[in-house]
Amino acid sequence: MTVLYVILLAVVQGILEFLPVSSFGHLCILQNILGMEHETGVLLEAMLHFGTLAAVILTFWKDISRLLLESLDMLMDTIGNLSLYIHNKRTGDRLRYAKIVSSTYKKFALLLLVSMIPTALLGYTARRLVVLAASSQLLPGAGILITGIVLLVVDLGRMGGKKAARDAGFGNAMWIGICQGLSVFPGLSRSGLTISAGLMSGFTQSFAVKYSYILSVPAIIGALAVELGQFSAPAMTVGLGFTFVLGMLISAVVGYFTIRVLLRLVNRGRFRYFAYYCFIVGFAALIGNYVL
Repeated sequence: MTVLYVILLAVVQGILEFLPVSSFGHLCILQNILGMEHETGVLLEAMLHFGTLAAVILTFWKDISRLLLESLDMLMDTIGNLSLYIHNKRTGDRLRYAKIVSSTYKKFALLLLVSMIPTALLGYTARRLVVLAASSQLLPGAGILITGIVLLVVDLGRMGGKKAARDAGFGNAMWIGICQGLSVFPGLSRSGLTISAGLMSGFTQSFAVKYSYILSVPAIIGALAVELGQFSAPAMTVGLGFTFVLGMLISAVVGYFTIRVLLRLVNRGRFRYFAYYCFIVGFAALIGNYVL
């Protein structure tokens, strides 16, 4: 029965990961309904997210590969400038330094790096609270309601602007990183909060979506790295481990076939409809917490 439950969760993850409605919150609610315990922390959820990460990387591969190359170039320029500084100090020469941020993609890479700082700090320090929240049906439901409110405010306020990477500031990046860090709690949609933060910062909708999903790559890898220690938990068995891996693979396959259609909805659709969906699910979860 556990295998069937994990397959169901993997399919849900593969579909909802790309919508701003909190796939993590849905997974926790379903696990509580199905009577699944969190004896291995949130390892399963981290692995299912890692599965859909493959679809994100494939979809944004051109951007991600360019960002990696530009980041490496910035690192080399930084090392070169440091060598020049030492040389100039010793010899009195005034050799010119290379410009570190010399392209749009380099600026984009630096913005993502700034966003990752608060995400890492919040995610790591809150990891024990996350496990407790995931074991509750009340908290994920409340989180989904909060996500719905944020989406509705952004939609009704017609937020968004003309900013892309070249125009964005590091304050914007820090704000988006904080929102992603808060989304470790089930129900608070990572994409919903980060896209909303981008739109509040004046990003175009397409850039806010791209920024959100590319930013998820290091966050999900980091979350899985933190949870890998749960493979040595007393409740973990060989069979359960293989079941988790199966779920990860299924979420990757489902995500691969759904990401382009679902991201098109996010890019073009109105957030109020996602907000209404969040209100329905959130209230249903809260009512179910007292009825079931």
